[in-house]
Amino acid sequence: MKTAFLFPGQGMQYPGFLEDLPDMAVVHGTLKEAEQILETTIDSLHSPYALSTTKAVQQSLLIAGVAMSRLLEQEGAKPDYVAGHSVGAFGAAVAAKSCTFEQALKLVTLRGQMMEQSLDLQYGMGVVVGLTEDKLIDIVAEFHTEEQPVYVSNQNSPTQITLSGNKKAIQRVLEYVERKGARSAKLLNVSTPSHCPLFEHVKDVLEQEMDDMLFQRPKIPIAANRNARLLRQAEAIKADLAESICHPVKWHDATNVLYENGVRIFIEMLPGDVLTKLANTAFPDVRAVSTQKVAVEDVLYILNHKGV
Repeated sequence: MKTAFLFPGQGMQYPGFLEDLPDMAVVHGTLKEAEQILETTIDSLHSPYALSTTKAVQQSLLIAGVAMSRLLEQEGAKPDYVAGHSVGAFGAAVAAKSCTFEQALKLVTLRGQMMEQSLDLQYGMGVVVGLTEDKLIDIVAEFHTEEQPVYVSNQNSPTQITLSGNKKAIQRVLEYVERKGARSAKLLNVSTPSHCPLFEHVKDVLEQEMDDMLFQRPKIPIAANRNARLLRQAEAIKADLAESICHPVKWHDATNVLYENGVRIFIEMLPGDVLTKLANTAFPDVRAVSTQKVAVEDVLYILNHKGV
C-alpha cells in the first residue's frame, strides 16, 4: 500500500494559519529559514492584510507545506509520491528534493508578484459543480470574447471545474449553467485568473528565472499539474512548475495516476482539507486525511499501519 503527500493551492488559507503548525523544532526551524530568505517576519506573511495579496498567500502556503512535510519525514514518514495543486507543486518539488526551499521561495515570490501586478480587479475565477469538462468547454466557448475572455481552467474532479478570466464573462457563464442543471456555480474569492492563457507572460519569466537554477532529479516521483504524468527528471519538473500557471491543472487525472500506481493513503499538508475530500470522493477505498484535521501522532499511526 503506497502513500502520497498532497500540497494544497490557494483558497484554504486563513489569517494566522501558520500558527496552527505543530509546535516542534523542525517546524520552527523552517519558519526561521523562511524569515531569513524573505528578510521578513512570519507574522507579516499570514496577517489578514498580507493574505489579501497573492504573493503572501503563495509564500505562506509553501512555508506551511514544507514545514509539515519536513516534520513527517523527520518522524520516518516518507511518501512514495508527491503532488501539489497549483502553487502547491512548489512544495511538492521541495519534498521530492528536486529543488531547495530557498529556490522554491524565490520562485513563488516572483510568481505571486507577477500574478497580482499583471491584471486588475476585473479578473478572477469561478467554480462549477455538476457539469463535465467537455460540456463546460462548449458552453464557455459561447461566452468568450477578446474583450472579456473566459476559460475552463482546473479539473478538480470530473464534475468540479473552475473558470478563469474576466469576472463579467465568468458571471454570465455561471448564471447560464445554473439554468442548465449545474449543482453549484459561484465566483471564487480569488483576485487572479490562474491557469489560463492570460498568464503566458508569467510562464515565460519563470522559465527564464529557472534557467539559472540547478534542479536535481527528484528522490520521489511528482504527479504533474499540466499533464498528470509522473515526473522523474529535473527539467520536466521545471517545465511543469512554469507552464502550469497558464494551463489547466489536471488534478483529478493526477490523483488517478497515483491511485493506478498503488496509492491508497493520501496525506494532505496544512492548511485545509479540500484535496482530502476530493480524494475520498474519487476513490472510496482510499484513506485520505488532512494534517489540518488529524494530529501528527494519528497521521504517523496511519502511515505505520498501512496493512492493518
